[in-house]
Amino acid sequence: MRFPHGLNTRIDVSKAEKIICEAIASGVNYLDTAYVYGGSEEATGEILHKHGLREKIYLATKLPHQKCKSYKDFDRIFNEQLERLKTDYIDYYLIHNLSDMEAWEDLLSIGIEKWLAEKKDMGQIHYVGFSFHGSQTAFLSLLDVYDWDFCQIQYNYMDESYQAGRTGLLAAHEKGMAVIVMEPLLGGRLATGLPKKVKQLFKEVDGTRSPAAWALSWLWDQPQVTVVLSGMSNLEQLYDNVETASAAVPGMLTEQESTTLSAAVDVFRSAYKVSCTGCNYCMPCPSGVNIPGCFASYNARVATGLVAGMTRYVTSTGANRPGKGSGPGNCVKCGACEKECPQHIAIMSELDTVKKVMEPFWFRFVIKIVQKFMS
Repeated sequence: MRFPHGLNTRIDVSKAEKIICEAIASGVNYLDTAYVYGGSEEATGEILHKHGLREKIYLATKLPHQKCKSYKDFDRIFNEQLERLKTDYIDYYLIHNLSDMEAWEDLLSIGIEKWLAEKKDMGQIHYVGFSFHGSQTAFLSLLDVYDWDFCQIQYNYMDESYQAGRTGLLAAHEKGMAVIVMEPLLGGRLATGLPKKVKQLFKEVDGTRSPAAWALSWLWDQPQVTVVLSGMSNLEQLYDNVETASAAVPGMLTEQESTTLSAAVDVFRSAYKVSCTGCNYCMPCPSGVNIPGCFASYNARVATGLVAGMTRYVTSTGANRPGKGSGPGNCVKCGACEKECPQHIAIMSELDTVKKVMEPFWFRFVIKIVQKFMS
């Protein structure tokens, strides 16, 4: 998804080729792409085939379940992916952005379990998992609906309680699932968008370590994390990440380093508008509102910018999917959440603010375009 692009917005295959070849030569052995990452599967397949690298890596891609209306759609899309990737099997196959039980039940109704079993029996899919962007409650429920081999969650030192969070990480690990981490750098903002105070905190402890290395080390310190997906767009990023990974072992962070990362989080949170800690005591909401997700998105917009906030808001509330989603507009003011909140947040009032800020006049227009693209 982070391949370098040219001025025409298409992937710069020559630059991507250098990154992939150097990455594999440096020991990287897991590549993640998806059907809806424009041109990514084709570029990946072309590069791996050209250099005979397919057998040197584990290849992961994803099923866009919103495009699946019948059983035959599974094969239609999967066969297209095999052709794009120039391979006859996928090592790690994910249901892309499976974020609630309703979406899973829709897939069940058109035979997803039978189809996955057939593909695994044929050796065309080796491991089955799902990527996730919903509420923690939904994630914990989804863990039990299928015998998953792995899952993919958004997780970083700023998102310890966001979406699946650490609770989800531990629950998946306890079930014996591999856990693949996406957004380890929060879309790059933990690498290049740090407040000056955070940069100074890191520099005082280790002036040679990059901000990205701090974030990745926080993840590799945790034994429950199987793979960290870092979207590297140039060789400089690749070399920095490989150097950090080469020295990474669980439990490697010192007490001082852990304290420094906690202090960095406090700096970010000082800019937050809602003092939500993501404890999830307010969940599940009787009306289906992803309360922690709404507040985390709103806070992200304030602390790290419009794009970061809106991206998180759309994925957390399911605004890009058909149906009512789990946004603040679902709130019926029952008050059940406020009775459970240990921070004593005026949740109902704050949700009104979130809706006003996060759903400006142009929001629904953009969402309709996204939904048309995904259907």
